[in-house]
Amino acid sequence: MLQNRRQFTTEFKIEAVRLIEGSGRTSVDVARSLGIDGGLLRRWRQIYGRDGNVIDLKTAEAEIIGKEEVRRLRREVEQLRQERDILKKAVAIFSREPR
Repeated sequence: MLQNRRQFTTEFKIEAVRLIEGSGRTSVDVARSLGIDGGLLRRWRQIYGRDGNVIDLKTAEAEIIGKEEVRRLRREVEQLRQERDILKKAVAIFSREPR
Protein backbone atom coordinates (compact mmCIF):
# COMPACT_ATOMS: atom_id res chain seq x y z
CA MET A 1 0.00 0.00 0.00
CA LEU A 2 1.43 3.36 -1.03
CA GLN A 3 1.84 6.10 1.53
CA ASN A 4 1.73 9.79 0.74
CA ARG A 5 5.11 11.46 0.95
CA ARG A 6 5.42 14.18 3.52
CA GLN A 7 6.40 17.57 2.20
CA PHE A 8 8.43 20.07 4.16
CA THR A 9 8.75 23.80 3.59
CA THR A 10 12.10 25.40 2.89
CA GLU A 11 11.85 27.28 6.19
CA PHE A 12 11.41 23.99 8.09
CA LYS A 13 14.45 22.52 6.37
CA ILE A 14 16.61 25.54 7.15
CA GLU A 15 15.49 25.53 10.79
CA ALA A 16 16.28 21.82 11.05
CA VAL A 17 19.80 22.49 9.76
CA ARG A 18 20.16 25.37 12.22
CA LEU A 19 19.19 23.02 15.05
CA ILE A 20 22.13 20.78 14.19
CA GLU A 21 24.61 23.61 13.87
CA GLY A 22 23.38 25.77 16.74
CA SER A 23 22.53 23.27 19.42
CA GLY A 24 25.56 21.02 19.28
CA ARG A 25 23.27 18.00 18.96
CA THR A 26 23.98 15.27 16.45
CA SER A 27 22.06 15.08 13.19
CA VAL A 28 20.65 11.70 14.23
CA ASP A 29 19.34 13.17 17.50
CA VAL A 30 17.77 16.16 15.74
CA ALA A 31 16.26 13.94 13.03
CA ARG A 32 14.78 11.63 15.64
CA SER A 33 13.26 14.55 17.57
CA LEU A 34 11.73 15.96 14.36
CA GLY A 35 10.45 12.56 13.27
CA ILE A 36 12.40 12.46 10.01
CA ASP A 37 15.09 10.22 8.56
CA GLY A 38 18.70 11.07 9.35
CA GLY A 39 19.71 10.78 5.69
CA LEU A 40 17.10 13.34 4.73
CA LEU A 41 18.44 15.76 7.30
CA ARG A 42 22.02 15.22 6.09
CA ARG A 43 20.88 16.00 2.53
CA TRP A 44 19.21 19.21 3.71
CA ARG A 45 22.44 20.14 5.46
CA GLN A 46 24.34 19.66 2.19
CA ILE A 47 21.86 21.87 0.36
CA TYR A 48 21.36 24.65 2.89
CA GLY A 49 24.76 24.58 4.55
CA ARG A 50 25.73 26.96 7.27
CA ASP A 51 23.30 29.61 8.50
CA GLY A 52 20.72 28.73 5.85
CA ASN A 53 22.97 29.80 3.00
CA VAL A 54 22.22 27.71 -0.03
CA ILE A 55 25.21 25.65 -1.11
CA ASP A 56 23.79 23.55 -3.93
CA LEU A 57 22.14 26.26 -6.06
CA LYS A 58 20.84 23.88 -8.69
CA THR A 59 18.95 21.81 -6.13
CA ALA A 60 17.71 24.87 -4.28
CA GLU A 61 16.51 26.48 -7.51
CA ALA A 62 14.59 23.34 -8.42
CA GLU A 63 12.97 23.36 -5.00
CA ILE A 64 12.05 27.04 -5.26
CA ILE A 65 10.47 26.51 -8.66
CA GLY A 66 8.73 23.58 -7.08
CA LYS A 67 5.58 21.78 -7.81
CA GLU A 68 3.46 24.85 -8.51
CA GLU A 69 5.63 25.78 -11.46
CA VAL A 70 5.45 22.22 -12.78
CA ARG A 71 1.64 22.27 -12.48
CA ARG A 72 1.47 25.61 -14.27
CA LEU A 73 3.69 24.36 -17.09
CA ARG A 74 1.65 21.17 -17.47
CA ARG A 75 -1.56 23.20 -17.74
CA GLU A 76 0.09 25.40 -20.37
CA VAL A 77 1.28 22.37 -22.34
CA GLU A 78 -2.22 20.89 -22.28
CA GLN A 79 -3.74 24.16 -23.49
CA LEU A 80 -1.19 24.40 -26.31
CA ARG A 81 -1.94 20.82 -27.36
CA GLN A 82 -5.65 21.60 -27.49
CA GLU A 83 -4.99 24.70 -29.60
CA ARG A 84 -2.77 22.69 -31.92
CA ASP A 85 -5.46 20.02 -32.35
CA ILE A 86 -8.07 22.67 -33.16
CA LEU A 87 -5.79 24.19 -35.79
CA LYS A 88 -5.16 20.76 -37.31
CA LYS A 89 -8.90 20.19 -37.62
CA ALA A 90 -9.39 23.63 -39.13
CA VAL A 91 -6.72 22.96 -41.75
CA ALA A 92 -8.37 19.66 -42.60
CA ILE A 93 -11.77 21.34 -43.01
CA PHE A 94 -10.48 24.20 -45.17
CA SER A 95 -8.28 21.98 -47.32
CA ARG A 96 -11.20 19.86 -48.53
CA GLU A 97 -12.22 20.31 -52.14
CA PRO A 98 -15.59 22.00 -52.58
CA ARG A 99 -18.38 19.75 -53.81
